Amino acid sequence: MAPVATVSTLPASRLHGRHDRPSMVAVGTIIWLSSDLMFFAALFAAYYTIRDVSSTLWANDTSHLNLLFAAINTTVLVLSSFTCQWGVFKAEQGKVARTGKIWQVNTWGLREWFILTYLMGAYFVAGQATEYASLIHEHITIPNDAYGTVFYLTTGFHGMHVTLGLVAFLLMLGRTYITKKFTHEQAVSAIAVSYYWHFVDVVWIGLFATIYLIK
Repeated sequence: MAPVATVSTLPASRLHGRHDRPSMVAVGTIIWLSSDLMFFAALFAAYYTIRDVSSTLWANDTSHLNLLFAAINTTVLVLSSFTCQWGVFKAEQGKVARTGKIWQVNTWGLREWFILTYLMGAYFVAGQATEYASLIHEHITIPNDAYGTVFYLTTGFHGMHVTLGLVAFLLMLGRTYITKKFTHEQAVSAIAVSYYWHFVDVVWIGLFATIYLIK
């Protein structure tokens, strides 16, 4: 009689919750992101307030923005939320690595989807740095005028958040290589990282609409 393979679920610690209860890590992440949202709300308020009293300055400086370049950069970042979520789905299924060839996307695991998400996030940061270099060449800088100040503050702080997200992906990927077994705790960590990544994506959509569309 052929042996039958069985799958056993590893018990989760109280900190990371149980399969039928909310995770303290996930809940804590949501609470922290809620407070971070207030920080970005203050940046949005500052942007609209200063623009209201400097309409002529805004009309002149926003003409230097490259809408097409920013739209492509934004599209890449938004799509990275989908690749990140696919990684979460694989984490929930306990599938860490691909089971087929690299080009067989349907066999990818958590690692492959998170690596792709990391590359897309890195592309966004590189694109933002390229845009900064172009605007500085046009003499749009923080000390030059109010527009430069709020532009770099809002986009710069968001860029810092994206960079921190990239670090989180590296730490998450590192854990999957170091540990021998993929546990429930690691799956919860992957979910918490995805919450953060979705947050920075949604915030950027608001910033893109404000800075590049509404102006």
